[in-house]
Amino acid sequence: MNLKKSLLRSFWNIGLGCLALFSVTVMFPYVTYPNDRVPIAQQTSAPRQLVEQGRELYQAGRYQDAIALWQQAAKAFEAESAILPQVSVLNYLSLAYQDLGQAQLSRAAVDRSLQLLKSQGKLNRQGLSLLGQALNAQGNLQIKTGQTQAALDTWIQAESAYKQAANQTGIIGSSINQAQALRILGNHRQARSILQENLQEIQTQPDNKLKASGLRSLGIALQLIGDLRQSYEVLKQSLAVSRSTGNDNDRSATFLDIGNVAREYGEPRVALDYYQKAAQISSNPLLQTQALVNLFSLRVEENKTEEAIALLPEIESKIASLTVGRQAIYIRVNFAESLMKLAVREPKTLPAKFLQEIATSLGTAVQLSRQLQDSTAEAYALDRLSQLYAQQEQTKEAQTLAQQAFYIAKQTNSNELIARTAWQVGHLLKQQGKREEAIAAYQEAFKALQALRSDLIGIDSDIQLNFTKNVEPIHREFVDLLLQENATQDDLKTARQVIEALQLAELDNFFQDACLDANPVQIDQIDPTAAVIYPIILADRIEVILSIPDRPLRHYATKIPKAEMEKTLKQLYSSLNPEFSDKERLRYAQEVFNWLIQPAKTDLKTHNIKTLIFIPDGLLRNIPMAALYDGKQYLIEQYAVVLSSGLQLLEPQTLNKEQLNALTAGLTEARQGFSALPSVAHEVKQIALEINVSKLLLNKQFTRTALKNQIEAKPFRVVHLATHGQFSSNPEETFLLTWDGRINVKELDELLQIRGRSEKDPIELLVLSACQTANGDLRATLGLAGVALRSGARSTLATLWSVRDESTAQLMIEFYRQLTNTPSSKANALRQAQLNLLRHPSYNHPFFWSPFVLVGNWL
Repeated sequence: MNLKKSLLRSFWNIGLGCLALFSVTVMFPYVTYPNDRVPIAQQTSAPRQLVEQGRELYQAGRYQDAIALWQQAAKAFEAESAILPQVSVLNYLSLAYQDLGQAQLSRAAVDRSLQLLKSQGKLNRQGLSLLGQALNAQGNLQIKTGQTQAALDTWIQAESAYKQAANQTGIIGSSINQAQALRILGNHRQARSILQENLQEIQTQPDNKLKASGLRSLGIALQLIGDLRQSYEVLKQSLAVSRSTGNDNDRSATFLDIGNVAREYGEPRVALDYYQKAAQISSNPLLQTQALVNLFSLRVEENKTEEAIALLPEIESKIASLTVGRQAIYIRVNFAESLMKLAVREPKTLPAKFLQEIATSLGTAVQLSRQLQDSTAEAYALDRLSQLYAQQEQTKEAQTLAQQAFYIAKQTNSNELIARTAWQVGHLLKQQGKREEAIAAYQEAFKALQALRSDLIGIDSDIQLNFTKNVEPIHREFVDLLLQENATQDDLKTARQVIEALQLAELDNFFQDACLDANPVQIDQIDPTAAVIYPIILADRIEVILSIPDRPLRHYATKIPKAEMEKTLKQLYSSLNPEFSDKERLRYAQEVFNWLIQPAKTDLKTHNIKTLIFIPDGLLRNIPMAALYDGKQYLIEQYAVVLSSGLQLLEPQTLNKEQLNALTAGLTEARQGFSALPSVAHEVKQIALEINVSKLLLNKQFTRTALKNQIEAKPFRVVHLATHGQFSSNPEETFLLTWDGRINVKELDELLQIRGRSEKDPIELLVLSACQTANGDLRATLGLAGVALRSGARSTLATLWSVRDESTAQLMIEFYRQLTNTPSSKANALRQAQLNLLRHPSYNHPFFWSPFVLVGNWL
């Protein structure tokens, strides 16, 4: 059978796509869903029966059928002037319309509900609970349409209504919703605090179904803010309560959630075990099938092809028997998604029926989405179908479907969906060489991602964007289009903006929180002797955007495949170990110099540039730019070198050296398996001769509590921490060593931001003099960038690897001498300190002086 013809017959105008890596049964934001009943004593039997039937259909995911029954019930209650029952049904209708992506109808239903409640005057407890229910539904709609602050305000009102009704479940749910809104607004710590308070409150409740449900909601909320460890613990508590109540379906749902958390945490074996348990104990066909599909996708992800194929007969059988509903749609989509990955990876070894399996799963899914009038699902259907056509090289059909998906996505106002569908449109246009049209499509995708900025992990896991697989490629493909030979100044400015947004999005993803909230200043506008060098790694080349004050932007490229370029960068990094030959090291250092600096040498000299600010990309973050070599000199011998996380800098200003005072802390003794640092004592004593050290915490005095107390007690301009530490791409493994334990990056964030950015006496300089990047972690410098950006300090001086403490002490002492006794900027003070080591016969190898990097304000 001709595959393309078969696909054309099977797929035309059908299909469903989704971006989920795995499916999660989301119970968040909290609303009183139709299966959580608010008793209405006044209901008559006939409309009440309609309400009950609607609940059953809703729980099965058959939203359109549920809506039809609830509309009948609402009319019956209205005819009987039964206001409160009518309000309850209108609230249910609002939620069901939201599930179908029908915002206008949802808003009309909840507005009518609130009008009816207002007409009742003073409400009793039942009426107040219904008011809380309506407000939660309204907040849910607001957050789905991007009105996060309005949603927060609405959920505060909902909590107040529930408090007046003495409805503890509603109070907790509304509070959890507020944490969700705060997370999206970037208020990470306040969100975490609210969740912790709710956890304590729920834990005091007796074991019952509501407690299990509340803990499960909290567990999912904690997962969304990135606290996977506590999410796992809370979900385990929910599981224990579910065991005591004997509800196997609740246990199965929680098993599924725990599996998803374990999977996100990088524990596939643990996830596998929980998925299997979820499938085994549930009597709910949806949960059983969902668990099996998650298990299948995990097998595919781990390249366990035989084990994955063995699951197919059971999955196919269960999917075929599912009741029509939204959950059934996404189960089919997740299954098709994994089948497509398997088909692409194993085209020769897989049975020919695989493509037909994909066709069947996607075809049925889209038919169901249209039957339910679910426009969100339909847009994903068309998007996935477009990708399937593109895989089969049917570009025209793929383009038509992609355009249809994008049009529907725009109607839903879902930024996740707009970004995804616009990306597919742009990708196809790019393949056809339609550059200007492709740029316009990518611009739409980029705008949608920017709107999502602090919420890239999404509320609905079935449609969430994954950073590595979705967010990063959109940015890089867009930049690739912009940086062509005929690129205009506008193209260069846009490319710079896009890649910087990627840098910040990566840090947001690292912290699961928005990192930059202050009013920044463009760093290429504050120092006439500083040039910004912006290298960008693309699939077939390395591009560099050069910004020199008061000059047009320019860009230059070196054609080199990404794999070859990354190999060279890894070799350069390894060669900085003294055990490698100088010849080998200098060869790699000169090659990278030729990529980044050589084409700009004339411009830099002509415009009297003294400082180079690098905004490195990818593996370039691991390379100490000071060690690049032009064939005669190291870069540090020609320029001061600075790193930045983006083109924007927080309130840059020249250091007021007369007002410098310092808090210094350090360890000289071996602790927790880390070696002693005997030269630290000399380092901090000598620093005290150069700068006013107001407080010294050494060894036993250097505890987390002592550091916190000192920072709270007095505004220090310099915080110097001479202790072991590690930067990692995992926030949990980015830490500083203290006498009594470790301070991880999020705790350090909280400690240092006691003197937050709004304070009149901010930390000007944070020095971490004995840290290193985690071995084997190619993205470890995310931890360094995160510390630098999140500490609130204007500048951070740190090391890319651990150096001998004798040479470190010498460099630090010289750095402070230069900083206080000469008219040097921080960048030049570091340069002079590095040159001092470079001229020392024992420390002239780059291993000793090049890993010291200044991040942020160099003035």
